[in-house]
Amino acid sequence: MSPFNLFGMSPLLLIVIVLIFSSIKVLNEYERGVVFNLGRFWKVKGPGLILVIPGIQSMVRISLRTVVLDVPPQDIITRDNVSVKVNAVLYFRVIDPQRSVLEVENFLYATGQLAQTTLRSILGQAELDDLLANREKINHDLQVILDRQTDPWGIKVSNVEMKHVDLPQEMQRAMAKQAEAERERRAKVIHAEGELQASEKLAQAATILSRDPSSILLRFLQTLNDIAGEHNSTIIFPLPIDILTPFLRKKLDS
Repeated sequence: MSPFNLFGMSPLLLIVIVLIFSSIKVLNEYERGVVFNLGRFWKVKGPGLILVIPGIQSMVRISLRTVVLDVPPQDIITRDNVSVKVNAVLYFRVIDPQRSVLEVENFLYATGQLAQTTLRSILGQAELDDLLANREKINHDLQVILDRQTDPWGIKVSNVEMKHVDLPQEMQRAMAKQAEAERERRAKVIHAEGELQASEKLAQAATILSRDPSSILLRFLQTLNDIAGEHNSTIIFPLPIDILTPFLRKKLDS
């Protein structure tokens, strides 16, 4: 007995059922299907349940979600002739499924290669200091250039971020010495500014004391009191003649 007769179905009916099931495609919310009819583009379908006629139609499934592409380290010579290695990460997504299939063979591979060449080109025009200090500007420039070049493929580059800049060992040591010298310079400047402010305050105090000799005497006595309180010992100090002048004048008058 034929296996088809065993299930009560003719071969023709079984073929029709198989064709129907093979023509049913389910696309997720973030997917679209680029459908070709006898090799010619027909339409973009999805999401949900769609039918693709086997043998006549074919479908390429495209995801619309953001793709995170890691750009491997690139050897770059900056404008000031410093050799560095820079890697980056690229964020992009498909906004036109039709062009992403018709205009480029493999948009993932093409976008990755374009990101590598653009990274070497743009960073090679920058100096090392700009590369380290102006990352946001360089990231923005990379994003604008890549977005413009991938637009014909139906690709939208939303962001580009440099991850790490690998400097040569001798350059790292030179930058460490430069940073140390800068810290020492700032410390000396701060110390000099402190000395200048202190000298200005002392000059102001001397001017004020010189206007009233009694204030000098009070300051002198206060200093003696401070010394006597801190040190339990005999202290010999010169006595200003101005302090004794009133007493000597009084004795002579008598």
